[in-house]
Amino acid sequence: MAVIRVDSVADERLADYRSLTDIALRRRIEPQQGLYMAEGAKVIGRALAAGHRPRSVLVSERWLASIEPLVDQGTPIYVAPPPVLESVTGYDVHRGALAAMHRPDLPTVADVVRDARLVVVLDGIVDHTNVGAAFRSVAGLGADAVLVSPTCADPLYRRAVKVSMGTVFQVPWTRIEPWPAGLDELRQAGFTVAALALADDAVSLGDFAAAGHERVALVMGAEGDGLSRDALAAADHVVTIPMAGSVDSLNVAAASAVAVWALRR
Repeated sequence: MAVIRVDSVADERLADYRSLTDIALRRRIEPQQGLYMAEGAKVIGRALAAGHRPRSVLVSERWLASIEPLVDQGTPIYVAPPPVLESVTGYDVHRGALAAMHRPDLPTVADVVRDARLVVVLDGIVDHTNVGAAFRSVAGLGADAVLVSPTCADPLYRRAVKVSMGTVFQVPWTRIEPWPAGLDELRQAGFTVAALALADDAVSLGDFAAAGHERVALVMGAEGDGLSRDALAAADHVVTIPMAGSVDSLNVAAASAVAVWALRR
């Protein structure tokens, strides 16, 4: 590996990091795959362990020793003072390290769910924090995979990766298209499709869990609008988490944790 010290915000070798939005990163250098940012030694390590390839790494001097053992030879490590890091990226790099990672090819839905029993499907969740938190719940509480609809925020956006603590790299996931017709592929694979939503005819989560379905695809929508009418119509069951204290529902990230806990085996 090459350790390169830079002290200028204008250094062209830092172009991948210079005030780029996540959308711009996806289109940069390699239009078919693009880049994403992994932040912090733990997250970078998990990305590398999952087989993702770094294009380069940008660190402060303090974090160099923790990053060097993780990175293969041939990957440039740029070392810069914290003020340069912040000026280049446009935000405070709290954990002192960023890696510009090549986006991997996404697997097929069939490959992702082949050995899964419990799959979480995220529909139209545009808040990256909620997406990252849902992945962390899936990883920590024992679901097997995540599928995301075409309108769902990208799990590889920097904020989603950070909130997930890198679990977006250990949980199998892919996009499910077309939506919601793609749910038919899950049904054909033996999954019971359950939409988590508020509805007069919804069954309680406890009763649904007690039914002992062999394979479950749990579909969750964004806060506010919730699941679309078409997505609800495509489900086999509508399931709800019984609430108390005049509260009608939980944040989608919290709801994912409760539902996965209830349905785990």
